[in-house]
Amino acid sequence: MTGGGRESEGGEEEVRGARRIPGPRGAADDLDLASVPLPPLPPPGGSAPDEAVPEQSQPASASASGDAPESDAGEPEPDPGPGPAAEAWPEPGPCPEPEPGPEPEPADGHPHPAAPEPEPAAPAAEAWPEPGPGPEPAGGTPEPPAPDPPVSSAPVVLPHQVLKALLGAWALSACSAEETAAVEDHLTGCAPCADEALRLRDAVGLLHTDGSLDLDPTLRTRVLDGCFGRRPARIPVPEWAAPYDAETARLDALLRDIGDSEWHAPVRLQWFEEERRVSRRTTVAGVIGHLMAVDGLLSAALGLDDPLDGGKAPLDPTERTETYWSATRRPPTRAVREPWRAQSHELIRTASFAGRNVAETSVSYGAFALPLQDAALDRAFECWVHGGDIADAVDYPYPAPSAAHLHRMIDLAARMLPAALAGRRSAGLAGPAKDLVAAGAPGRSLHLEIEGHGGGDWYIALDSPAAVGAPERAVAQVALDGVEFCRLVAGHISPVEAAAGQEGDREAIRDVLFAAASLSRL
Repeated sequence: MTGGGRESEGGEEEVRGARRIPGPRGAADDLDLASVPLPPLPPPGGSAPDEAVPEQSQPASASASGDAPESDAGEPEPDPGPGPAAEAWPEPGPCPEPEPGPEPEPADGHPHPAAPEPEPAAPAAEAWPEPGPGPEPAGGTPEPPAPDPPVSSAPVVLPHQVLKALLGAWALSACSAEETAAVEDHLTGCAPCADEALRLRDAVGLLHTDGSLDLDPTLRTRVLDGCFGRRPARIPVPEWAAPYDAETARLDALLRDIGDSEWHAPVRLQWFEEERRVSRRTTVAGVIGHLMAVDGLLSAALGLDDPLDGGKAPLDPTERTETYWSATRRPPTRAVREPWRAQSHELIRTASFAGRNVAETSVSYGAFALPLQDAALDRAFECWVHGGDIADAVDYPYPAPSAAHLHRMIDLAARMLPAALAGRRSAGLAGPAKDLVAAGAPGRSLHLEIEGHGGGDWYIALDSPAAVGAPERAVAQVALDGVEFCRLVAGHISPVEAAAGQEGDREAIRDVLFAAASLSRL
């Protein structure tokens, strides 16, 4: 209602006490909507872009000078002031245009003054980036929609520097289709960029986390072989000492990675005595002290200083270890690593300078003796086994030795089995001999088949340690994995637990498996 509504009869009594409602905005009601062109609709599925809403024209009742509108009688309409009406109605904003209908009849019977014609709307091309179908013209025939602009299918032309900068993103498959096509087209004609792209693509393969981040255990051997192949050493490491050199280096790398507190981590050493498994608890530092004490047997054989004073120290490995542990007043710490590593370096250096003749030097273990080349292989085997014990204690990955070195270790154990079997037979722990033969003659044998890493075939003489194993005299067969057989020899699994494929003489199989476990010691 306008201000003229105050002059209607009885109107003041009807609305007394009610909240005053301001009059409607005449511009929205008085326009002839049929004569106003509508803006084009947005395309289906898209969202209208954000744009400013054009200002609405001022109602015709307001004067150009901003004075209050006057009623039909010429009197100014009073300002309602801040009151309930200001709270009831928010600031006017854009609202949907109402459908055209009959104009409301004013209360005083006088028509509202006509509203001025609105400003023409902006062109549709400026309002919407993708024009859609507009309103139908007066003739009734709709205009066809404007065709889409043609998309160029020509390849993207980029300068050399830009394409070179995109090689990293291309290697990671992070380029768009156009950039990928441009880079690959450029690589066919630019050799430097092609080489760089190949290196980057190879580097991306190293970013995958599905593989282990630990170094390949054969990496050191391959690097040394490559170095020696290019420039041979004037005094090479003997071939029989290479496993000991590799295993001490691997264990030293493990010790460098662990912290001070982990040197006191508990380690349980296991081995077999007669028919039962025994164990001894120590620490990481205690294990290194044990290795250093037994390595002293090789040092004494080469004329080097024995860490336990070779003139008084026992020869049995277990007794030497107990002597070293009891002589240590305080628990050993990581300080034991440096003397152990210096001792291993000195052994390898001395064996390399001594030449071939030193390989047959006898090394006494008290109850038995081994040539130096077999003793070095025995020390390499024990270094790997105890390195695995330390790795389990500190949760460190520690793979098996290389296939060539593991094959040598298995071969040493297979060559020691006939003597171990004869010792158990003399102690009443194995079955009697069934077919004694002369020394060097083929006798009853067991076919030991080692599968997998470092595998091979060995024939173990069953009745006499001086006999020769032969395939034609085989009475039984045992198949074992290479690492599993080494764990059996180290006393880490019992003969009953060994996952073995067995065929033939059951007694011979049992005697050989228990003889393999009896090779273990502290």
